[in-house]
Amino acid sequence: MILVLGGSGAYFIDKEKFGKVLWKRRIETPFGLSNPVYKIKALNGFEFLFLSRHGEKDYEVTAPFVNYRANIYAAKECGAERIVAWTGPGSMRDDYKPGDYVVPDDIIDFTKKRNYTFFEKKGLGFIRQNPVFCPQIREGLKKVLEKLDFSFHDGGVYVCTEGPRLETPAEIRMFRQLGGDLIGMTLVPEVFLAKELEMCYGAICYVTNYAEGIKPYGFKEGILFEGMLTDEQKKLVDRAVERFPEIMLALIEYLYKLDRTCPCGNLMKRYKLKGMIGENWRDWVK
Repeated sequence: MILVLGGSGAYFIDKEKFGKVLWKRRIETPFGLSNPVYKIKALNGFEFLFLSRHGEKDYEVTAPFVNYRANIYAAKECGAERIVAWTGPGSMRDDYKPGDYVVPDDIIDFTKKRNYTFFEKKGLGFIRQNPVFCPQIREGLKKVLEKLDFSFHDGGVYVCTEGPRLETPAEIRMFRQLGGDLIGMTLVPEVFLAKELEMCYGAICYVTNYAEGIKPYGFKEGILFEGMLTDEQKKLVDRAVERFPEIMLALIEYLYKLDRTCPCGNLMKRYKLKGMIGENWRDWVK
């Protein structure tokens, strides 16, 4: 089972563009209620799960206040082995333009107050973070984007900040010096939590704007990003989001035909071998 974790713009996409909705429910977890989870029978016949990270009708919950643990736990509870997430970061590079797709390969974490682990007050969770993202999902995303003839950038370092405010010009200069390419607020702690429950996690980014100070945009009141996105760039960004059903359906078909040979499914193996945990993952997080 695969869960598609929709980011910015997911709330505007009609679920029927993915297929037929079989059911919708919020999942009770030890960390509270998850966002609504949909089970969908895709247009190509495969069944998968869908969850909108920020809300159902609009951008209702900003990144720092998403209940990441409940959502990832719910994905596992519903049988997901793989999670494919999309997110809309800003670009800190001239060549990563608004509307471009990027398949990131690394993360720098600058969040501050989030619940990073399921294993509070336990001797668990020392999990290697190379590769950060599931290599099979990354490869699948690249193959699908190539097949659909959608241009994309292979690789990028995603800097995750706390939010919900945008970054200062000085912060962007610092993040660029540290090797960052993209600036966003959502992939942390999702990717780390998924690993703790031995799920694959991969991400695709669509660039929403240039980060502060990259381009000389003036301040405009009352519009998205207060003027850091031109009307023409916004059209490209909207088009990138509109393509996600097509991208996700092609990726789901690719992944369902692929056995899991990545390391993601055995990341807790050494704790099992030591007898610290058993096979029932629910017991790990009690």
